Amino acid sequence: MAIKLDQIDLRILEELQRDSGQSQRALSDRVGLSQNACWRRMKALEANGVLAKRTVVLDRAQLGMGLVVFVMVKTRHHSASWLKQFRKHVSTIPEVIDFFRIGGEYDYLLKIVTQDMHGYDHVYKRLIDAVELETVTSYFAMEAIEEQRPIPLT
Repeated sequence: MAIKLDQIDLRILEELQRDSGQSQRALSDRVGLSQNACWRRMKALEANGVLAKRTVVLDRAQLGMGLVVFVMVKTRHHSASWLKQFRKHVSTIPEVIDFFRIGGEYDYLLKIVTQDMHGYDHVYKRLIDAVELETVTSYFAMEAIEEQRPIPLT
């Protein structure tokens, strides 16, 4: 069930998506609240689970992590125990930065970030090593046109 947010809450969330590292003073000025009122609203958003965490966006290329691979996985197994084992296994692979169970022709979608093809091959071998999978199909990103865009709130 979605929580009821007013326009000030939405403005706070939009500002934090734009720049989560801005000072409390700058944030409160941008949304038109005192620092204390803004802080109380942020704490309420955190307590309600709307504001899950604050993070930064890193430049992959500057860090030598230029290869992005979208991996589509099919399985013949759909039991709760198999899913638990698969989730646990995938969660041990740090290069998997996003992991979804999906509907359609495939069962799972993984977003993998690594240095290069050699790095991806290492991840691929780890992925298929511990859990039986029917099909693993990889799509290599050539260019990030839009990435980590803010969630539209208004």
